[in-house]
Amino acid sequence: MSAAFSCTLIPWVSRFCVCLLGLVTGSFLNAVIHRLPRGMSLLHPRRSFCPDCGKTIPWYENLPVASWVFLRGRCSGCSMPITIRYPLVELLSAGFYLLVWDSFGLPLAPVFWLFFSLLLSSTFIDLEHLIIPDEITIGGIAAGLLCSTLLPELLGNAVWWQGLLSSLLGATAGFFLLWGVVEIGKIAFGRRKITPECAMSFEITSSDGELMLTIGEETMPLLELFYRPSDSLEVWCEWLDIRGEMLGEGRLFVGSGSVRFGERVWQLDEPDQLIPMRAGAIRLILPREAMGFGDVKFLACIGAFLGWKGMLFSLFAGSLIGALCGLVMIAIVPGRAGSRIPFGPYLALGAAFWVFWGVRILDFYMAWAAGENSFFLSPTHPPM
Repeated sequence: MSAAFSCTLIPWVSRFCVCLLGLVTGSFLNAVIHRLPRGMSLLHPRRSFCPDCGKTIPWYENLPVASWVFLRGRCSGCSMPITIRYPLVELLSAGFYLLVWDSFGLPLAPVFWLFFSLLLSSTFIDLEHLIIPDEITIGGIAAGLLCSTLLPELLGNAVWWQGLLSSLLGATAGFFLLWGVVEIGKIAFGRRKITPECAMSFEITSSDGELMLTIGEETMPLLELFYRPSDSLEVWCEWLDIRGEMLGEGRLFVGSGSVRFGERVWQLDEPDQLIPMRAGAIRLILPREAMGFGDVKFLACIGAFLGWKGMLFSLFAGSLIGALCGLVMIAIVPGRAGSRIPFGPYLALGAAFWVFWGVRILDFYMAWAAGENSFFLSPTHPPM
C-alpha cells in the first residue's frame, strides 16, 4: 500500500516542481521582456522595480502570479496598474514547462524549456516593440547548435556531429530562406504609393517624445517606416507649413534622420525646429518591408533547435496564422491597413505546434491525402 502510494505521489511531486520552476522562470522572463529592448542590464539593478515610481520590489511582492493577485494588479508604492502580461507570462511558462515534461521527460525537457523561454520572451518583446533583440536570436542560434551537438537525439540523430550538422542546416536554411523573402518583398512591394483625388492631410507631430505620422485618418510612429537607412518618405505638397512658417508647394523628403524640402534641411533629432509639420499632400510614396530582419534571425534560431523540417513547418504555420490574424485585425481595427504587424509571435506559435504535434500533423495530412482514416493528434515523441 505504501509503495503503491509512493509510486502515485512521485509523478505529482515532479509535476509540482516543474510548474514551480516554470513560474520562477516566467518571472525572470518578465525582466528580460522589460529590460532587454530598453538596453537595460539584466544584472543591475539585481532586484525588480516598479517602472513608474522606481520602487524596489520586496521578495514577498515578487512571488509569481500570487503577488499580482494579492496586490490586485497595482504597485504598492504608486498604485499604478501592473500590466497583466506579468502573470500571463508566468502562467504560460509554467504551462509549457509542464507540457514539455509530460511529453518528453529527460534528457530533452531542459532543452525545450530553454527553447520555449526564448519563444515567450521574443513574442512579448515583438508585440510591444516590434523588434526581436540579437541577444535572443543570435544567442538562441548558438544555444540550438550546442544543444543539438550535446543531445543529437533532439533532431533524431545518433552521434554529435550529425546533430550539429542538422542544427546548422536548419539555422542556415531558415536564415537564407527568410532573407530571400525579405529581399524579394522589398523589390516587389517596397514602395506604397498613395495618390488621392484631392489633397489629403499630412502631419508630423510629437507625442510623449515620439514622432507620430498622420496621413488622412491613419496614424503611426514615424520611425516605423524606416527599416533601412536608405528608406525615405516622399511627399508632393500642395502646401507645407513648418512651425507656422508657410513654405508653399514642393517635394518633401523624410528620412530616418533628416527632413529635406528644396534647399532646406532639418534634423529629426532636433524636433523643436521642425514640429509640428503640416501639409496638403497630393501624392505620397511610403517605404515598407515584408518583415523586419529580426524575424530572419529568429527563424534561424528556430531552425537551430528544430532542424530544417521544423523550421519549414514553423514558417508555413506562422505565415498562415499570421495572415488570418492580420486580415481580422485590418477588418476590426480602423487605420490598421498598411501598418506593421509583428511576425515573430506567429513564428513562435508555429514552432510550438511543431514541437508538440508537428510530426503527427504531417502524418495526419499524409494519411488524409492517401484516403486513410484520421487519428488523434498527440505529442508522443520528439520532433525530427
